[in-house]
Amino acid sequence: MLLECVEVSKKFGGIQALRKVNLVVKEGEITGLVGPNGSGKTTLLSCINGIHKIDSGRILLNGEEISNLPIHRLNAKGIVKTTQLVQSFPELTALENVLVGAYFGRGRKKDSAYSSEKAKKLLEFAGISQDKFDRPVKNCNIAELRRIQLAKALATEPRLLLLDELLTGLNPTECEKAISLVREVKGLGITILMVEHIMKIIMGLCDRVSVLHHGEMIAEGTPKEIMNNESVVKIYLGKKYLLRE
Repeated sequence: MLLECVEVSKKFGGIQALRKVNLVVKEGEITGLVGPNGSGKTTLLSCINGIHKIDSGRILLNGEEISNLPIHRLNAKGIVKTTQLVQSFPELTALENVLVGAYFGRGRKKDSAYSSEKAKKLLEFAGISQDKFDRPVKNCNIAELRRIQLAKALATEPRLLLLDELLTGLNPTECEKAISLVREVKGLGITILMVEHIMKIIMGLCDRVSVLHHGEMIAEGTPKEIMNNESVVKIYLGKKYLLRE
């Protein structure tokens, strides 16, 4: 396994956001994290990448405890997260945004020419045309911003990529392209933990799925097993998703 969360708990004031959550992410796989709104999905990702400190439990990367390390140290170890609301440097160009990841990530290099070439290749990989490399990102649409955000994350040379609703705000055509892109990212040997509400995407992309409800892990298994889990169907999916042999 690459990542392991052991009885992770997190509280915000009187709200118990996570309660003794156990999660395993195997190296080279795509793991889906699903559940109703407010179930703790984004909170768990934010605890893994250091945005929030956990109150109790342990988070391990390749057996090494990384609980409550600051974001920059986790980034250097190969953990990077994208956000639901795209965060960028709006006045900087697409290329400059990706260079931030190249300069400060796990594989950072002092050679600016190397970093620039690396950033250009990642923008192309993410589907950004060369004529948009030098465009300030404040002039980009949401699909382009999400692709640039992904390229910036990849520029850090992650071992574990945390995707928080990457497809939010995209139309069906853009979603299909994004799904193909996630498959290509996996093909690079990068392990992925992704939060997503669209079950068609979870079924088509994920090797395993974990389900959160009110901050507790209620089910884990293959996508097919999750679709047939009566508790998950009742709490989250609804009968239309029930699969039978």
